[in-house]
Amino acid sequence: MRICFVADAADIHTQRWAGYFANKGDDVHLISFDKPSEDLENINLHILRTVGIKITILKYTINPLYVLKQFKKIIKEMEPDIIHGHAVRDHTIIAALTGFHPFVVTAWGSDVLIYPKESIVMKYTVPFTLRRADLITSDGENTKEAMIKMGIGSEKINRIMQGVDTKKFNPSCRDEKLRKKLKIFDSLAVISTRRFGAIHDVETLIKAIPLVLKRISDAKFIIIGEGEQKYYLLGLAKSLNIFDATRFIGWIPNNKLPIYLTSTDIHVSTSLSDSGLSTATAEAMACGLPVVITDFGDNRRWVEDGVSGFIVPLKDPEALAEKIVYLLKNEDLRKEFGMRGRKIIEERNDYYKELEKMRNIYIDLVKRYKS
Repeated sequence: MRICFVADAADIHTQRWAGYFANKGDDVHLISFDKPSEDLENINLHILRTVGIKITILKYTINPLYVLKQFKKIIKEMEPDIIHGHAVRDHTIIAALTGFHPFVVTAWGSDVLIYPKESIVMKYTVPFTLRRADLITSDGENTKEAMIKMGIGSEKINRIMQGVDTKKFNPSCRDEKLRKKLKIFDSLAVISTRRFGAIHDVETLIKAIPLVLKRISDAKFIIIGEGEQKYYLLGLAKSLNIFDATRFIGWIPNNKLPIYLTSTDIHVSTSLSDSGLSTATAEAMACGLPVVITDFGDNRRWVEDGVSGFIVPLKDPEALAEKIVYLLKNEDLRKEFGMRGRKIIEERNDYYKELEKMRNIYIDLVKRYKS
């Protein structure tokens, strides 16, 4: 098949999806406003230019007519079998305007859960784009319900997980050299891998750290991420006098995350919103880490509180600290939660299984439109 993805080329999710089909031997193209940090192997990249009179759709400032003209020219020359837009925002909205079919859209979460409530433009363009799609995929029941409330028929929406590469993310990657480098070789460590944005609420974890240290003074905290709240979070950690126990690592490439995850002992996600189960939590579970996550959306569909992890209220540092302390003090429970979590991801969120489902969907759609 000749598959045209329309998405952020710098995003790891885009790269993983496009890479899967390229490795399968499909002719894969990617249209994007964004350039990746490195070359994407076996993927034909088309970067859109933005000039002229400008209006704002979401985070990009573009001239939609100029971009639409580029889109149509690329598609005419490419002659794809299918177009698949990832995240219902600028790229995908413009793709919907081309009128090409078959057209698939994948909702990522905030694009349908949050942006339509915050932006009058997105309030109308998101449902418009979804109605133009022949088929929609999402990885969350909460995301599906939000789209149904927009008037999208449930029969049009398929559940396809983003998927975790369980071969790469597995419990065997623990690295004692990394533990020594991070100065956590003689301590138990808690890790967070969420972006430093308000929606991911890493602030609550930072506020929980001194509460944990009062009871387990040698605990360590590995904070991986970047984002607009970076300096606020650094300042907060300094004001709480927890720098000695905390390691702010910055951004880590996805292919290096497994050794960081498996070299720690507990994963925490304090996010306020996600579609389905966050990839950050799923990757940690695949690595056999026990997880403590917040109570919203689909999280209880994936983690049974007290059986395969702990679920805590939103923005509650005290409750979070209590569960972290309990797990740090109970090695057997950490192992039980980790084993159960790994099994859940293997059975329900495996990258190879999920994208093979998607490939079969592509084949059926292309046959339908060519018949």
